[in-house]
Amino acid sequence: MTKRKRDYTPEFKFQLVLKLLTGEKRAVQLCHEHQVSETSLSRWRQDLLENGSRAFQSDIGSSADQERIAELERLVGRLTMELAAAKKLSDWLDSQR
Repeated sequence: MTKRKRDYTPEFKFQLVLKLLTGEKRAVQLCHEHQVSETSLSRWRQDLLENGSRAFQSDIGSSADQERIAELERLVGRLTMELAAAKKLSDWLDSQR
C-alpha cells in the first residue's frame, strides 16, 4: 500500500522549520505530531537555509493553479446548466409547432 503525498502549504512548512531551528521542539516530535516524514522536514529545513524567503514560493503557484481550476470548474458547471436550459426550451418550442 502506498502513502498518499500530502500537499503542505508554505506557511505550514515554514512554521515547522521555525520550531525546529529555534529549538522549540525536536525533529522527531514535530514529525510525530504533524505526521510528516523526517526526510521532508529535513528537506524543508535545507530549502529554507539555502533559499531564505524564496524557499517555499514554488508552492504558491500550485495554489494559484488550484484557484484557476476551481474557477474553470464553476464556469463549466454554469455553461452545462445553460446548455440544458437551452435544450429544454428548444424541445418545448419544437413541440409547440
